[in-house]
Amino acid sequence: MELMFWWLVPLGAVGAGLAAWAALRPDRNANARRRPAAHAERLTSLPEYQAALRRHRRWLAVAASACGALLASTLLAAARPVDLGTIRPEQHNRDIVLCLDASGSMSSADAEVVEVFARLAQDFKGERIGLTIFDSTAIQVFPLTDDYGYAREQLKLARDAFNGKPGTSGFLDGTWSGRGSSLIGDGLASCVTSFPPGRDQEGSDQGSAADQAGRQPQRSRSVVLATDNFVSGDPILTLPEAAGMAKERGVRVYALNPGDLDYGSDAGQPGAQLRAAAELGGGAYYALDSAEAVPGIVRAVQETEASALQGARRAVVTERPDLPLAFALLSGLVLAVASWRLRP
Repeated sequence: MELMFWWLVPLGAVGAGLAAWAALRPDRNANARRRPAAHAERLTSLPEYQAALRRHRRWLAVAASACGALLASTLLAAARPVDLGTIRPEQHNRDIVLCLDASGSMSSADAEVVEVFARLAQDFKGERIGLTIFDSTAIQVFPLTDDYGYAREQLKLARDAFNGKPGTSGFLDGTWSGRGSSLIGDGLASCVTSFPPGRDQEGSDQGSAADQAGRQPQRSRSVVLATDNFVSGDPILTLPEAAGMAKERGVRVYALNPGDLDYGSDAGQPGAQLRAAAELGGGAYYALDSAEAVPGIVRAVQETEASALQGARRAVVTERPDLPLAFALLSGLVLAVASWRLRP
């Protein structure tokens, strides 16, 4: 244990010494108020007087000790005792990008989709998440981050914008800069390329010999894609091409489809195409109105490379004022009782 403001201890000791010296030094004018009394030894020699004097002296000693303990403990608490140590926090090695189709055909379902995203942001612990919205062009709302408070704040803004709340239409600015609408392939490709290139540089003392030689385990990469897959226009990349890019880069796509209607078993139907794109790289497909949608995505992403990394060492300062403050409280109570017993 160390004292953060250690210099308060000698300063307080000097102050206490000066106060004790001022209180105990002889007073030259003390005898001026005294009057001689004859045969006082008859009173002071009585057994009752001697017993009362001993009790008084004992309570004086108790009061003096309690006062000293109170001053010492409060001085120690004011010096802020702390414990210094280092920790290596555990970090999960997952990156998750939430990819939201902001086209007009999704307006009625966008608010519900954002609610799903908000639940995802609350469920993940230690992962980095990001949000990208797209229509004819893609806009990155916020990059990969582990600041979940900021992420939820942005998701609330997105919810208000999709609900048509006045003053929030600017949230979607930039998503309509290109030609066409709901260009799913381009949107998914933008989400895939939002992951940092190469391997993650956060180290770990555990792992294989190759990892300990300097090759750190790669973070798992997942895209949670919400779209009805109704394309209007000519995208640069089609959905299968974007799904192939995701597979090449080791990104799993988990698709949410709020417009999952029964168009038959034709592989060219929007729902079937979206399912094929999600499952191409080992992802999964969910209808948003299914009760299993959110839990299923959470379970699937949680199961992808769920190993943990040890973060960089961090210095931790923990204040320990409990013991001196408790001792000060106890000393104050003892001093109060002694003062009551010493009252005239």
